[in-house]
Amino acid sequence: MKVFNSLTRQKEEFIPITPNEVKMYVCGPTVYNFFHIGNARTFLVFDTIRRYFEYRGYKVTFIQNFTDIDDKMIKRANEEGTTVKEIAQRYIAEYYKDADALNIKRATVNPRATEFMDEIIKFVKDLVDKGYAYEVNGDVYFETKKFKEYGKLSHQNLEELEAGARIDVDERKKDPMDFALWKAQKEGEPAWESPFGLGRPGWHIECSTMASSLLGETIDIHGGGVDLTFPHHENEIAQSEARNGKTFARYWMHSAFLNVNNQKMSKSLNNFFTAREILQKYDSEVLRLFMLSAHYRNPINFSIELLEQSKAALDRLYNTIGNLEHIIEVSNEREPSEEEKEFLNKLLEYKNRYIEVMDDDFNTADGISVIFDMVRDINSSINENSAKKVAESSLNLIRELGEPLGILQKSVRGNIEDEIQRLIEERQAARKAKNYALADKIRDELKDRGIVLEDTPSGVRWKRI
Repeated sequence: MKVFNSLTRQKEEFIPITPNEVKMYVCGPTVYNFFHIGNARTFLVFDTIRRYFEYRGYKVTFIQNFTDIDDKMIKRANEEGTTVKEIAQRYIAEYYKDADALNIKRATVNPRATEFMDEIIKFVKDLVDKGYAYEVNGDVYFETKKFKEYGKLSHQNLEELEAGARIDVDERKKDPMDFALWKAQKEGEPAWESPFGLGRPGWHIECSTMASSLLGETIDIHGGGVDLTFPHHENEIAQSEARNGKTFARYWMHSAFLNVNNQKMSKSLNNFFTAREILQKYDSEVLRLFMLSAHYRNPINFSIELLEQSKAALDRLYNTIGNLEHIIEVSNEREPSEEEKEFLNKLLEYKNRYIEVMDDDFNTADGISVIFDMVRDINSSINENSAKKVAESSLNLIRELGEPLGILQKSVRGNIEDEIQRLIEERQAARKAKNYALADKIRDELKDRGIVLEDTPSGVRWKRI
């Protein structure tokens, strides 16, 4: 299996620390609001990577944190006249609602920063004791120039980073690029006792502490959105490796941006969507198929038109599933013919192609293409006269290859019959109202889906073609 490592900027063979196990840490949300579709892309990408590792036989320990103490959370709590803890509780619950609706598997652990305060304080103290950090009036900063490899993830040196960064000017810091490990308490803020006085952790130290506490000092994969590469992940590397003297993560993975109508998503541009807003209009599998139709390292453009195309594509796949379920009900129990045995071997070729492209840095775009190629072949090769085993094998493989993508697991036979009956009734009502254009449109829509209507003296019947 090949993984693109952001640290080396090349694909590398994936070799886990422990054979057949993957220790994976992915940066999760700051829980002060509903997550948006850009966040959703990152969550779906790493959910799929985790699922695919499991499909390939790995035991995955998947950690995704909740940042539950942060400037934005303090601001929201003050605006609402409540506590940061209450804001966190509310939006963690809302995160689970939306993530579950997107069929995102629950993490092995979803740690919260506030649950690891003792470990965070020890981590900061260790860095001070080792000479990598210094205290100024209750604030503690990491001294970036002490860590000689600073910038190795973003592939820039300190001078380049300083020139390109938006830095809060603070005369107390030894260098503008030094970053906060611990922040002294300001009036009205939550705070914890520490050797440096009352305060709270900086953002970067939280993830380093939770990752090392739950997975060990060196982990297999650290992931997140590409926007976290600098400064967040760069700073995680610096403080972790300075403290432990060991490689922090062997592979760094980053998912690319999502744009909306070819523009950066922004509330000011009125093109900002939460995942919940989209899920109210589209099935979660439509969103998953759309998000995974591009390679995770390539930017993706979101639009309602493109989402509609994904919906139509998903409908085609489920039409095939419905047809196969029907064929399994009526097909012959006989042994497959020689020609059918050849087709069963062809199914294995599709499976091998799928594994080959997904093993190449989780290429979901090509993986989905393989599924569509296979489905076209199934549609032209299998009918009601086929041996039952051929239909069953075809359906099982569609589900097997869909599972790592989080799609194609539903049974649709009953749903299809209910929908067909509803459309027949709508057509009958249209004919009664002499709205023949609508009646013909419904008939043609059903025909496009492989359903032919027959008007008989005893009523309308339907059959598959």
